Amino acid sequence: MTSHETKPPLTVRLAAPRGFCAGVERAIRTVEETLAHYGAPVYVRHEIVHNKHVVDRLTAMGAIFVESVDDVEDGRPVIFSAHGAPRAAHAEAEARQLTAIDATCPLVLKVHAQIKRFAAAGRHVFLVGHANHPEVIGTMGQVSEDDVTLIETMADVAAAPERSGPIAYVTQTTLSVDDAHDIVLALKKRFPNIAGPSKDDICYATSNRQAAVKATAPSTEVFIVIGSQSSSNSKRLIEVALGAGAAEAVLIDDASALNWTLVANAKTIGISAGASAPESLVEELLTALAQQRTLTIDTIETARENIVFNTPMRLAS
Repeated sequence: MTSHETKPPLTVRLAAPRGFCAGVERAIRTVEETLAHYGAPVYVRHEIVHNKHVVDRLTAMGAIFVESVDDVEDGRPVIFSAHGAPRAAHAEAEARQLTAIDATCPLVLKVHAQIKRFAAAGRHVFLVGHANHPEVIGTMGQVSEDDVTLIETMADVAAAPERSGPIAYVTQTTLSVDDAHDIVLALKKRFPNIAGPSKDDICYATSNRQAAVKATAPSTEVFIVIGSQSSSNSKRLIEVALGAGAAEAVLIDDASALNWTLVANAKTIGISAGASAPESLVEELLTALAQQRTLTIDTIETARENIVFNTPMRLAS
């Protein structure tokens, strides 16, 4: 199929906003600027963001990704990822006199401040989030183990023991807006005196991307989300697409991972990208689709984002 006429038509509904958020852009910029300032190697505790393409590019530039501060070479800088880290990791870096640069998303830091404030006030905190996600590990690690309980599901709310003292809740920033809303409502019903943040913890980018997918997914035969399998916000977009009416939804790292039989007979598909996925991956997917089909692209824009987070102070000075 080389001529325009021989390619069957395909309508692509493109969700906007999609892809990189301000916290991800800041984290990637932090690694790049640290490499420029200190030279290679620069160590990063955990993947800076959950995207293989981003991590591979930064690795090629001289970043070394590790899971523990123990693995950082003496005298070299260590960057804490966008997801945040427990206090113990920061304390270890300080004890070893490492140059620590914190690329934690400012919206995650806001949750850290909240959970510390609630615990300091004597409240036991319910953290609504997903077990073993690095953001949740980092947030729980801001307070003592006895001060926080993880709530993943409605069943966890029902199973939570009665508490005589004051309690509060905070949430992971990348949850499903609808699921988090339901769990928080259940917590408030079960514990009428529970305290919470003055504003929802789910970040603007997560909310915006889910809203865009909700508007884009209806009547699509296949909805494609570009993002990592380890990306919480990308997985939530799949759930939202299916809930909004997409007949099928798939999460792929890039165009090379697409099962082409899924779209072979489709007339309308939807596309979005998780907050850690570069826009270049969307463009590559559109290019690959255009080689097989004659595309009509409809962009469904539900919000415009102009938020920028400053580089960490250690690098800005």
